[in-house]
Amino acid sequence: MTSMRAWIIGALTVVVPIGQVFAHHSFAAEYAADKVIELKGVVTKIEWTNPHVRFYVDVRDEKGVSSWDLELQSANTLTRDGWDRDSLKVGDQITVSAWLARDGSKRGNARGSITVADGRQVLSGERQRAAGEEIKR
Repeated sequence: MTSMRAWIIGALTVVVPIGQVFAHHSFAAEYAADKVIELKGVVTKIEWTNPHVRFYVDVRDEKGVSSWDLELQSANTLTRDGWDRDSLKVGDQITVSAWLARDGSKRGNARGSITVADGRQVLSGERQRAAGEEIKR
């Protein structure tokens, strides 16, 4: 029984990390580095999960309200850069610049600029790129 248990634990330690490798994606595969949008809205949800922290923003315009799904760096990277779970809060009015998803959905990579309504700039991990500037990862 003990050897079977050891075998199962050993197998899981090899198999589980493989799923994480395949779950990750390339920036260039999902986002267009030459298409940046500025969104002004209200944070409705924040997910501190791996491989990336995500937050959701409701943006109001002349057509109504649209919900955006925005990706950040990993929780570990953001924490090392000074973020904590209170850096952005549900209900915060923000302005965020993001690289648009290639598939045309209301998703973006918000590693550019995030500014809270009180003027505080929230570190987001990356600088804005010039149109056509290659992002090397």
